[in-house]
Amino acid sequence: MSESRSIRKIIHIDMDAFFASVEQLDNPELRGKPIAVGGSRQRGVVAAASYEARVFGVRSAMPSRIAYEKCPHLIFVKPRFSRYKEVSQQIREIFLTYTDLMEPLSLDEAFLDVTHNKMGIDSASKIAKEIKRKIRDKTGLTASAGIATNKFLAKMASDIHKPDGCTLILPENEDAFIADLPIEKFFGIGKATAAKMRGLGIHRGADLRNYDRLDLVRRFGKMGNYYFDIVRGLDERPVIPNRERKSISAETTLDNDLEAIEDCLPIVEQLSQRVSETAQRIEVKGRTVSLKIRFSDFTTLQKQKSYPEATNDGQLLKQTSLELLEYFREQYRPVRLLGVGLHNFDHLREHQMELLFD
Repeated sequence: MSESRSIRKIIHIDMDAFFASVEQLDNPELRGKPIAVGGSRQRGVVAAASYEARVFGVRSAMPSRIAYEKCPHLIFVKPRFSRYKEVSQQIREIFLTYTDLMEPLSLDEAFLDVTHNKMGIDSASKIAKEIKRKIRDKTGLTASAGIATNKFLAKMASDIHKPDGCTLILPENEDAFIADLPIEKFFGIGKATAAKMRGLGIHRGADLRNYDRLDLVRRFGKMGNYYFDIVRGLDERPVIPNRERKSISAETTLDNDLEAIEDCLPIVEQLSQRVSETAQRIEVKGRTVSLKIRFSDFTTLQKQKSYPEATNDGQLLKQTSLELLEYFREQYRPVRLLGVGLHNFDHLREHQMELLFD
């Protein structure tokens, strides 16, 4: 770590299997059983999986039929986003007792800058442990925490000892931690990019560190700058509360390529539903619907359609998204990622909530 960098204390809190854990909390009959939130045996996509389901290889963003094949006794539960939002608000109230510098990433995770906190506590690890305890006492749920000098490292740390973990990365240990980190574990490196990197012989942080900035930009576009910085522990992004948002999107990276365009239909419908539910919940409407598609050769394309009047109607979003998908029929090849977005908001309250199920 460079001596000139200021030392910050950043905590990343990530709830453990949040949607599934809330369902098990509210319904004792589901406790200890493999459950999937979202989808059904025949169609749809898994939004969240309990740890009991993950033992069988069930993961979020997995097509439901594949999840059922992996775990025939999997219990599918309908999502209740109003309930998840209610619990999320309780958790955020706990965060705000320690710092106003709280940046939610989604309903179940957030960054906290506790460098100068309301309690005057010097130890960020102590704050993280107190927060975890208060979350458990207030909601009955567990969370994992990562503590480091920047957002990237804190995010990585929170994933190390899940569930119910608490991991501190000291400044003097940052270089060694990053050097040994598998490339697919890097925040901001998805499955497709990780596969491309492995093809270049990049398997861990130490391998990525051998590439200079220019070469990374040449191979990975503008994200190359980000990769160059994070592999050296450089991340000066501030924790920004109450950011103004301008779009809503939901996307999923698939465990297995979809060979036929018909296989995309239930996933696009599910993503459209999530975007619609989010837009209705935060009371925004958009004029533009977009569909993002990434093929197995890593080519990523996007198509969009705009309307004269803004909408958040679920049926219209689904219909439009399926129309946009049809645009890719003639050039279709196996697909790794799908995404649906709503943009061009017609409301003073502008938000963005990205529901990434990588």
